[in-house]
Amino acid sequence: MAPTTLDVRDLPPAQRHPQIHDAFADLDPGETLELINDHDPKPLFYELREEVDAFDADGYEVDRRGPEEFVARLPKTEQ
Repeated sequence: MAPTTLDVRDLPPAQRHPQIHDAFADLDPGETLELINDHDPKPLFYELREEVDAFDADGYEVDRRGPEEFVARLPKTEQ
């Protein structure tokens, strides 16, 4: 199944995490949110790991594709 993609690079910083959380909540178990961001989303990883039980922290991956393009895969547990 293809991941749901969310590009937040054009959003103001204050709107990014709420939109990411909403998109993640809309996923079905076992699906993945592919996040495109202009910086390494490591703080988001820690936030999700601590606050969202359905976040599969072990399956988290991030790739830097350019100076302002990071693609993170945020999987939702299958439970």
